[in-house]
Amino acid sequence: MRRGRGTVNRVLLGLTGVVLFGAGGLALLGGFGLAAKWQLPAGWPWSRPDQVLLPARQRTRWTDQGWWWPVVIATLAVFVLLMLWWLLTQLRRHRLHAILVDSGDGEGAQLRGRALEAALTAESEAMNGVDGAGVLLTGRRSEPQVRAVLALAPHADPGTVVRRLSDEAVAHARRSAGLDRLPAEARLRAVKHRPERVS
Repeated sequence: MRRGRGTVNRVLLGLTGVVLFGAGGLALLGGFGLAAKWQLPAGWPWSRPDQVLLPARQRTRWTDQGWWWPVVIATLAVFVLLMLWWLLTQLRRHRLHAILVDSGDGEGAQLRGRALEAALTAESEAMNGVDGAGVLLTGRRSEPQVRAVLALAPHADPGTVVRRLSDEAVAHARRSAGLDRLPAEARLRAVKHRPERVS
């Protein structure tokens, strides 16, 4: 699934790059008048700096038709929606759904990313000085990375919390998954408690 999505992304990016590269090349050829200097074929679309890419007759051919503007607006709306969908899929891809684990038999196994995230979250929240934790696995299946957000209690020592996160929670996850390394990034934030009135 992820491999197929990566292939689609590469194909779309490649096609977009080819189209933009071609359009940029045409603009340069026309803007600098290189088409006339290099004696390119007579039907070349943009050969002089003062020539527009689409003549006025072609740009306004269907503008007086009743269907023209609804089609243009609908096409642009579909294009924008497709680009937003693509952007959202790219943002969602950052979450790692599975980790490749060396099972010792030469074939390997997969560990669900959410299971490891849940274990890391539970162990992080059990540490002294941590009021809440959120853990996200990113990176590649063979090289996962940990992103943790820890809500610190007022009495917590940030250095001690980070050290325990590395030496305990992350180290346990790395060993249980059979990984050589498991880089981790921790963000700390203080918990704001509401003042309580004492009578």
